[in-house]
Amino acid sequence: MKAALQISLLFLLVVQCVSWSMPPSDPIPDPKSTLPRRQALLWISGGLVSTAQPANAFENKISNKYDDRPKRRGPQPKDLGVAIRQSLDQEEYVGLKGCGPAPNCFSSTIPDDPDHSVPAFIWPKDKDQEAAFLQLEQVLKKYTPGQNGVDGGGFEIRTVDAKKGYIYVQYEALKNGYIDDVEFAVIPGTPERSVQVRSSSRIGYLDFGVNGKRLNFIANALRAEGWEAEGVDYKTHPLYTEENRL
Repeated sequence: MKAALQISLLFLLVVQCVSWSMPPSDPIPDPKSTLPRRQALLWISGGLVSTAQPANAFENKISNKYDDRPKRRGPQPKDLGVAIRQSLDQEEYVGLKGCGPAPNCFSSTIPDDPDHSVPAFIWPKDKDQEAAFLQLEQVLKKYTPGQNGVDGGGFEIRTVDAKKGYIYVQYEALKNGYIDDVEFAVIPGTPERSVQVRSSSRIGYLDFGVNGKRLNFIANALRAEGWEAEGVDYKTHPLYTEENRL
């Protein structure tokens, strides 16, 4: 009897220790409830960005001529997607990743950085968000690798979530295999029907006009579908234009 009691007490002690060591499960947050901003934002945008790296060249590249060259794809940034950021004035804002000082990046969520800021895209009034992003996806699928001498290594749409309003695409340079990251996103608190955009090189200082040419090609295709899409105006970006010798 005494031995049985000791075994029972030992079993209860083990169960209690296991319960103490296990982390509590995270409940699914209710969007209508009051959550800390960071937790709510992580729930909204978390897991959207694909972290898988391309093992080989994209299938839609324009040539195999430079396959024997070492490729410098660079690491994928860990902070892509919609998140709480800090402006140049150290003020918090919700948006896509900003740009560094190099003239190889554009983002529409950093209005206080005129050297890198571009206007958001505006979808037509007759579409809701989901329909607009499905249309945007189709436009992106029709992108022409090698247009204007850029992105000859092809591209791949890595993430699409029309309901949340987010698309992530990777584009590759033909010769050296540089990978550029391009994002399109609906940001809470921004004007209605607006799609924030970011296009950036991973490595290097100059981009020789690649990001500007890419965004302008996409913007032109969207305008043909009834969108308001200004793209990159070289006259309002003299630093980018001069340093990249455009």
